[in-house]
Amino acid sequence: MEGKPPNGTGPMHVPLGHVVANEKWRGSQLAQEMQGKVKLVFEAGLTPVDFYLPSRSCILYVTEADLVAGNGYRKRLVRVRNSSSLQGIVVVEKTQMSEQYFPAIQKFTVLDLGMVLLPVASQMEASCLIIQLVQEQTKEPSKNPFLRKKRPLISELSLLRTVQQIPGVGKVKAPLLLQKFPSLQQLSNASIQDLEPVVGQAVAQHVHTFFTQSR
Repeated sequence: MEGKPPNGTGPMHVPLGHVVANEKWRGSQLAQEMQGKVKLVFEAGLTPVDFYLPSRSCILYVTEADLVAGNGYRKRLVRVRNSSSLQGIVVVEKTQMSEQYFPAIQKFTVLDLGMVLLPVASQMEASCLIIQLVQEQTKEPSKNPFLRKKRPLISELSLLRTVQQIPGVGKVKAPLLLQKFPSLQQLSNASIQDLEPVVGQAVAQHVHTFFTQSR
């Protein structure tokens, strides 16, 4: 694999359809689920990155154990965030055990660092997500502009999932909010009076509280 990055934060050329994985993931359920669906190559010394994808993007995987153990994951996120050559995607295990710690990493990642965060319930779901991201990058766009279908960008998927995690919002009301407030900044600046016509008084209060508590 060409262009092995120093200390895991420099550029790496990853061909389409490939994923370069940190050696520590060899033999894991996540790696086993990806085998045969993408071309998986293991490399040592990729810390703090867990997976490199094509198009200069990388994944930092935060496990349930990482969340429960404290804020040690923050240094890794900041290190990648400060690297101008990489688009960092933070994949977080949100389980019954780690759920109480999830709002903290969500606010730190999305609001403080401005990075993409995608919650998953398990390594199996994470493998499906990574495969989807790789396959989306591999697809050839239609040459006929009338036949092109807009596929959700990683940032759009992250925004949708972030809004879905706000208490009381979920999968039904998140799209309604994003139709009215298409960016996280607009949504965070919305007053309860602005939000009420879209999702009702109770959910409007939840949304307002979610953002004001994070400031």
